[in-house]
Amino acid sequence: MHPNNAFRRTDRQIALDAASEIGFGTLAVSTEGAPLLSHVPFLIAEDGESAELHLVRSNPIARLAAPLQARLAVSGPHGYVSPDWYEVDDQVPTWNYVAVHLTGQLERLPQDELPALLDRLSDHFEAELAPKPVWTMDKMRREPLEKMLRQIVPFKLHIDAVESTFKLSQNKPDGVRLRAAEALDAAALRPDAGQLATLMRDPPREEG
Repeated sequence: MHPNNAFRRTDRQIALDAASEIGFGTLAVSTEGAPLLSHVPFLIAEDGESAELHLVRSNPIARLAAPLQARLAVSGPHGYVSPDWYEVDDQVPTWNYVAVHLTGQLERLPQDELPALLDRLSDHFEAELAPKPVWTMDKMRREPLEKMLRQIVPFKLHIDAVESTFKLSQNKPDGVRLRAAEALDAAALRPDAGQLATLMRDPPREEG
């Protein structure tokens, strides 16, 4: 998380909504050696108190005794910002980005909860593909489905803390920030440059 408070005072719900829209993050768990990391899709509960996910049974995190203290790091739109785009003197290059960290206890769920969890996950992401008919597990034959289910373990992250960085040049005057947003959009350096430029034009509101 960026230390500048100008980038870190976004409302909790806005941060959760951003993480939910992205739906993919890096799960981190501390160990005696280097932290264990796993890249996972996830689904945040409507009340914002937990996130559901699953791991392959052979994943080192899945092999640890739960519950575990864990953090789910979610990266959003990001990109290089040239100092020339501000059109004011004495500026330096920077990198604007969106990041959300969800921290809490990672609980291993009973195995019989896995099918319903997978249904919720696939329904969530399939809905984004409308009008395509929604894929469901009943399209699979029983034998390969049961084999797949044996290889996956369901988990829930109970969210104790939400931290976020929306680094969108909020520390610049409005006109300066908007010029940089327009130049970033026009340069189209990355696939998500348009999303980042949109956020720069109207940064999320701060907590009261």
